[in-house]
Amino acid sequence: MATLIQGKEVAQKIRENIKNEVANLETKPSLVVIIVGNNPASKVYVGMKEKAAQEVGINSTTIRLDENISQQELENKIEELNQDKDVNAILVQLPLPKHINTDEIIEKILPEKDVDGFHPVNMGKLVTGLKPDAVPCTPAGVMKLLEEYNIDIESKNAVVIGRSNIVGKPVSILLLDKNATVTICHSRTRNLKDITSQADILIAAVGRPELIKGDFVKEGAVVIDVGVNRTADGKLVGDVDFDEVEPKAGYITPVPGGVGPMTIAMLLSNTLNLYKNQVKQS
Repeated sequence: MATLIQGKEVAQKIRENIKNEVANLETKPSLVVIIVGNNPASKVYVGMKEKAAQEVGINSTTIRLDENISQQELENKIEELNQDKDVNAILVQLPLPKHINTDEIIEKILPEKDVDGFHPVNMGKLVTGLKPDAVPCTPAGVMKLLEEYNIDIESKNAVVIGRSNIVGKPVSILLLDKNATVTICHSRTRNLKDITSQADILIAAVGRPELIKGDFVKEGAVVIDVGVNRTADGKLVGDVDFDEVEPKAGYITPVPGGVGPMTIAMLLSNTLNLYKNQVKQS
């Protein structure tokens, strides 16, 4: 039976530490979240982020914009926030409507206010081993979980399923930085099972419900499930078939309650760090 990696507990500890630190600051960090349109999932996520920020003493503002806003209007709003010295962190909730160029919107945010860590400057620093202003929240949360559970990464065979800029690519770089040997798999990978069954650390971030079955996993492996999917009957599941994999794994994250809470905790941590960087430079 695997050790359950309790992301909710680790996240709560991080949030308590942030709350204590913020309580002793002369001014409070400020996070602004922009949401465009009426995507139901985005509304839920934004509400959770806003509530979490308020609970730790971070000033959080949500700007809700119409689905039909133009590219230029959205860029103008971001530029306004870039110039506002009272705003420390900016987050544009994804996905954006199809008529908006997401890459250009991300690039419009100043790197030093880019709380998601998606700006090309921050991603470039991450890849080249320099310190970015912020590391993408979900990958940072995954690494924090491994650290909290004293899971040795050095020289381990790590397999990442998924190559997105949000999770797959940055988490692969973070694992490389800890001296893991990293393989990235994706939709075009052949013989996926043969590759994943060799992994000491398996990170599933592909968005396919319960793709990873028991025979995909090496005995005693560390299994981190980043996936959040809803089945036809409304059940929330990850990319890993928990019931099949849990008996074989050494460590495993549940869904929900695993990586999800860590993403928000690292968003708060990034906000605080951006604030401290800006105060230092002012």
